[in-house]
Amino acid sequence: MPRWSKIALITFAALVAFVLLLYVGLAFYVNTNNKTLLAKITTQLNKNLNGSMTIGSMDPTFLKGFPGVSLRLNNVIIKDSLWNTHRHNLLEASEFDVSVNMLGLLKGNIEIGKIGINNSTIYLYTDSNGYTNTAVFKKKKSTPATDESGSAPAQIRKIALNNVNFVVDNQKGHKLFHFVVDELTGKIDYPFLGGWDANIELKTIAKSMAFNTRRGSFIKDKLLEGPFKVSYNESNGIVDVAQNKLKIGDDTFIIDARFDTSKESTEFTIHIDVPKILWRNASGLLAPNITEKLNMFNLAQPIYAKCTLKGDMGPGGDPQIDVEAVVKDNQLTTPGGVIDDCNFTGMFTNNYVNGKGFNDENSAIKLYHFKGGYKEIPFSIDTAFIHNLEKPIATGIFKSQFEIAKLNKVVGEETLKFGKGTAIVNLAYKADIVDFKLNKPLVAGSIDIKNADISYMPRKLNFNNTAILLNFTNNDLFIKNIRLQSGKSVVMMDGVVRNFLNLYYTAPEKILLTWKISSPQVHLGEFLGFLERRRPAAKTRKKSVKKSTFSEDLNEVFEKSNVNMHLSVDKVYYNKFLATNANADLLLSESGIAIRNVNVKHAGGSLKLNGNISQRGTLNRFNINTVLSNVDIKHFFYAFDNFGLTSLTSKNLKGFLFSNANISGGITNQGKLVTNSMNGSLNFDLRKGALLNFDPIISVGKFAFPFRDLNNITFENLNGKFDVRGQKITINPMQINSSLLNMDVAGVYSLSTGTNITVDVPLRNPKKDADLTDKKEIQERRMKGIVLHLLATDGEDGKIKIKLNKNRDKNKSAEK
Repeated sequence: MPRWSKIALITFAALVAFVLLLYVGLAFYVNTNNKTLLAKITTQLNKNLNGSMTIGSMDPTFLKGFPGVSLRLNNVIIKDSLWNTHRHNLLEASEFDVSVNMLGLLKGNIEIGKIGINNSTIYLYTDSNGYTNTAVFKKKKSTPATDESGSAPAQIRKIALNNVNFVVDNQKGHKLFHFVVDELTGKIDYPFLGGWDANIELKTIAKSMAFNTRRGSFIKDKLLEGPFKVSYNESNGIVDVAQNKLKIGDDTFIIDARFDTSKESTEFTIHIDVPKILWRNASGLLAPNITEKLNMFNLAQPIYAKCTLKGDMGPGGDPQIDVEAVVKDNQLTTPGGVIDDCNFTGMFTNNYVNGKGFNDENSAIKLYHFKGGYKEIPFSIDTAFIHNLEKPIATGIFKSQFEIAKLNKVVGEETLKFGKGTAIVNLAYKADIVDFKLNKPLVAGSIDIKNADISYMPRKLNFNNTAILLNFTNNDLFIKNIRLQSGKSVVMMDGVVRNFLNLYYTAPEKILLTWKISSPQVHLGEFLGFLERRRPAAKTRKKSVKKSTFSEDLNEVFEKSNVNMHLSVDKVYYNKFLATNANADLLLSESGIAIRNVNVKHAGGSLKLNGNISQRGTLNRFNINTVLSNVDIKHFFYAFDNFGLTSLTSKNLKGFLFSNANISGGITNQGKLVTNSMNGSLNFDLRKGALLNFDPIISVGKFAFPFRDLNNITFENLNGKFDVRGQKITINPMQINSSLLNMDVAGVYSLSTGTNITVDVPLRNPKKDADLTDKKEIQERRMKGIVLHLLATDGEDGKIKIKLNKNRDKNKSAEK
């Protein structure tokens, strides 16, 4: 072996031997001076305490702290000076490892380089008056002081915690932080006077992180794992936690914080940045009452979020919370439905107005540039704002443009069914939020529908190429520029509903929609659906569910609301009926249709009408008052299918009718008159009339009046009164003065059986009195000469038969 190698080996062996001898000597020294050293360590540690620190026993663990001396302190307890009052130990450690500088130990000075706490509890307690057991630690002076022995206060270089319960219990501030530290290691440096830096590795379970114990804990039972870089400046009392990554559960958070310990109550600011986290993972980190509410929503894909917490560890209550989240191309599930392709930036604060506290009442949510699609309907909300989460109110501007057929999936097809067409929506809204759904919103703005096909299902009404503009102003609804086309009918409409939004939710039966309607032509047969009683939409909801759907709300409004129509129509068609220059007022209600101030031109004259139609299932009862003036009776009878008469039709009549009638009856949902349902009375005056080719007269007259014109019986004026009672029409005593003959008529005409009409016919030819001008003389002569007393009754073949009235004198005697 070379000489230099031998020297090096001997030197190394000598050093090892020296160290071993030194450790053996130290071991002997510690064992022989155990009580003295324990007293010195206790005294050294108690120098900075306003209370007491007791150590049960001490054992040397040399190799653990090599090259220093490591001591294990067993059953270490730290108590503050008021422990007897609150009974909470600040520290209760089964094992407390202390690493001591070896040279200092030989000099008699204790310099602690490392502390290890195992199987222990650290309990920081603040009572309801604000006193805290951390008062056990004295505040250090600005310059390092030495005691009478010349030693400086201990500086801890390293710290390690294993299986340590760390509790911050603030009774005054209603705060409770409880962490079970599985492992914590920290290296502490003192680069400047009155401060320190620490690098810490942490693995702990958060049993409680309650900023307000009355609201519950954040991140409860979650595992926290990651590094921290912490610095403390004693001059200003600031503790800074540098930005670093920390895992909470399965998600990675970027966190930095600052704590100000210079004040009576420690103030803190915590910044949390989460690049990617699922909604349910995020909600699970919050207090239970918040988690329960947030879990009513869900986002399918992870989101970006960041949060700032500001508060104090004292009695300041809840911290200020500011949150920002970014959602992109996501699917949002809400109590009201699923929103696809969802994008927005969200902001939350519980300090909307400074000075009003950090609470639900002063909380606000803002959603910027919200875009999405609800049941294939795209929409956007530039800024959605929700204020006061105690009684939340939502505001925003809702915009959308879509094909209206997509509305069928939203409102259902029980009330309205949409075909082709487009809708442009621009609405500003304000609404309460109940169970996280908009409730009774107030809206202002417009809905513009163009080229639409719409069916109103309860009445089986179909409209094509429809245009509607809805303007919402405050509580009122203005409906403008409506164009409805149903078959050949084209209707232009403008309407208004006063106090619409309020009544829509509270009293739909009080809604009154006022329409101004004009049209070049209307075919009434295309609107027979109005004759049907409005049928409620089929309800598919279970009885246990009390909440109504939008479709059900809408149908209830249609069922109960009232509609007041002011119509002006150039031409009105119904079967054979044609009227021009029609004007009318109609009131549609749940019970039926009220008809007011109807004026039309018909058959060269005019018709005025008032009445109502009450709707009862498949049968509709009507009651009308009509006034006819100068109406061509031929066209009038033709237009109304001869009013059910078979023997007397429009082909048999000529003249101009003046009449007033009060008639009630039944009409089907198809617009057909119910047989034998009419009741009422009719007064008429037929001027310049004629009876043409009327078979009952011809069959009798060809024998009685063979030389007179039976095919064209004219009369200057014919008036009378009919009373209608179902099948029976009572003809009040009536005088007929015609070119063929004069006659007196009275009796009952039946639409089935039971006709019994007496007819008194003088055989005197009326033309013989044509030159007379004295009305009294004409009246005296009209019944002179031979008078035939006839009776019109039912024949065996069902037709009316004319025969001599043999019982006329007996009947007159009975009447007397």
